Amino acid sequence: MPDTEQKTNVMTGAEILLECLKKEGVDEVFGYPGGSILNLYDALYKCKDIKHYLVRHEQAAIHAAEGYSRVSGRPGVAFVTSGPGACNAITGIANAYYDAYPIVVFTGQVGLSQIGNDAFQEADIVGITRSCCKHNYLVKDVKQLAHIIKEAFYIATTGKPGPVVIDLPKNILTSKTEFVWPDKVKLPGYNPTYDGHPKQISRALRLLCKAKKPVIIAGGGIVHSDASKELQELANKLHVPVTNTLMGIGVFPKDNPLSLGMMGMHGEYAANLSVYDCDVLFAIGTRFSDRITGSLKKFAPNAEVIHVDIDPCSIAKNVRVDIPIVGDAKSVLTAMLNEYNEEKYDINLEAKDEWFLTVQERKKYEPPKSANTGLLNPVDVIHDINYVTKNMDAIICTEVGQHQMWTAQLYNFTHPRQFVTSGGLGTMGFGFPAAMGASIAMKDKVVINVAGDGSIQMNIQELATCVDYNIPVIVAIINNGWLGMVRQWQERIFDEHYSQTKISSPDYVKLAEAYGALGFLVDKEEDVVPTLKKAIEARRPVLIDFRVEPFEMVYPWVLAGDSLNHVLMSNDSPVEKG
Repeated sequence: MPDTEQKTNVMTGAEILLECLKKEGVDEVFGYPGGSILNLYDALYKCKDIKHYLVRHEQAAIHAAEGYSRVSGRPGVAFVTSGPGACNAITGIANAYYDAYPIVVFTGQVGLSQIGNDAFQEADIVGITRSCCKHNYLVKDVKQLAHIIKEAFYIATTGKPGPVVIDLPKNILTSKTEFVWPDKVKLPGYNPTYDGHPKQISRALRLLCKAKKPVIIAGGGIVHSDASKELQELANKLHVPVTNTLMGIGVFPKDNPLSLGMMGMHGEYAANLSVYDCDVLFAIGTRFSDRITGSLKKFAPNAEVIHVDIDPCSIAKNVRVDIPIVGDAKSVLTAMLNEYNEEKYDINLEAKDEWFLTVQERKKYEPPKSANTGLLNPVDVIHDINYVTKNMDAIICTEVGQHQMWTAQLYNFTHPRQFVTSGGLGTMGFGFPAAMGASIAMKDKVVINVAGDGSIQMNIQELATCVDYNIPVIVAIINNGWLGMVRQWQERIFDEHYSQTKISSPDYVKLAEAYGALGFLVDKEEDVVPTLKKAIEARRPVLIDFRVEPFEMVYPWVLAGDSLNHVLMSNDSPVEKG
């Protein structure tokens, strides 16, 4: 409850909600109206300070809000109606939850007196979202609405970020009360720890300094806490190589000699081998998902593990930890830098130099180039996207699949919040609406969504949204005629039993034109760069259909359940190192 309150005038719940958003600095929202939430849309009609983007599917509204949050660092906001509208939002809410991005979702609900009576378009959204959001509310008294909204934004953006859901019974939106905006939030049971324990920080620093073969794993927590600068400074001072998770892409420059690139199932050979061989592993802001660890029994078997995370539940959940540090990444790294500078720790430079040379040799080992089939190669398309946008500070989004991994591997990301992709949930259909949100948040930047022909068809209707608001998202479809990643697994693991993975597509050029967007078809390497340049210069929604080699595989590849030192580099020659 607030310490001090400022009284204003009497308003409806819908008007109070919009006033609260303005207080929180929200001026853009995504949504789709419906019966139970129409009073909010009526109040929005009279509100000139908040711009609403009408999507074509509720799932897209949530993904757009998350894309907005990912690139801006501010919470995204979405409105959906009750029943099917709120249920359609669940995938988006779960996606934001698993990747830890702050969004606040307002769902319509039937009137309080109807709840539990199987009313038309009633769904138990509080129950449904309980396991896939950071917190949720069912508003039962309009007098509590402002307090709940203030709390929701505080919870969404503090500690480990995440989605918060506010379920709004219809009569709450029409009821009136005096608008009281709380100055502060007090939640006795919710007190995130930001500063790591000093003794644990000292232990970790001493261990890193004396280590002979250390590695840092940088996760998404570095992005959330804006700790990229501190990470780079510490790694450079201590001479420690750095690998990143999928969610940590961009936090450590690829051109830094200490960079190992991405680790995990489709991570760099050098990154995976170095994590396997290291004697000290310093993990910051990662939950050690199965996609980066491979076999837990064989994960970094000789390493002492330091784990920093703001969420105490994430520490030692999957991987044994020797030095746990609960705290914010920026705060902990700053404390380590301060102590290192003040105490003048000695570093085992001779051993670290030898380790550095080993790492550099491993970085030379790359998957062999595929044979030239005469068809456009998807890897070349990603290289060309990187080439065309190298001086543009572009934002690159992806759907989920082979194209996602090629983009993560090959694009030269230089800073955080430049790469927008679905990690924890792996949501096909995420990239396009997320790119819309990113483009709205960063209107002066080029935004490209790299898509598969399977993923893009899941939310392709958002072309209408892009055209309506002239959101200049460029969709680069890596069209191989298959559900590519699933087909890859079928080829390698299921004896080429291609069950239900061949997929057809519409004529994307005609489809784009039907929506009022620009469409291009590219099937020759010499046309890739000129077409990308035309798309960027157009500053309007563009769909590019890149017809590519259908059987290209993503390598390196650590099969599920294998250890990180068992890296497949091609179809023919698995690589095993001890």
